[in-house]
Amino acid sequence: MGSDQYHEPPEELPDETRTFARLCASLTEEAEAIGWYQQRLALESDPAAAAIMRDAQGEEFKHFCMDLEFLLRRTPRWREIAQGILFCDGDIVAHGEEAEAAAAGGPGGRGDSDAATGSLGIGTLRAAAS
Repeated sequence: MGSDQYHEPPEELPDETRTFARLCASLTEEAEAIGWYQQRLALESDPAAAAIMRDAQGEEFKHFCMDLEFLLRRTPRWREIAQGILFCDGDIVAHGEEAEAAAAGGPGGRGDSDAATGSLGIGTLRAAAS
């Protein structure tokens, strides 16, 4: 792969930034693999072959989630925004806008998370979904 994943000279980047870039590249690769399996499964008529592909796609789901969790643990703002969007019922775009505003300290947001409660200051999203 070389250094085509970098936009800055790799030798000038700190180790943790290079690791972050590697995991971003891995996340992209896992997402691509998930999509490839989805296309294959859409066309596969042999049940045994489809079962193998579904199993392989499940591995890609796992790897994608592991990569994402690694990245979210190292980027608090990203994690905060993700918590306002992921696994929430309702309008995804609205949740995204509200989570981004909350993380930035915008309307209805504090710009930080409450470590004790896990609250992002966007409780109205949960109420709207109920």
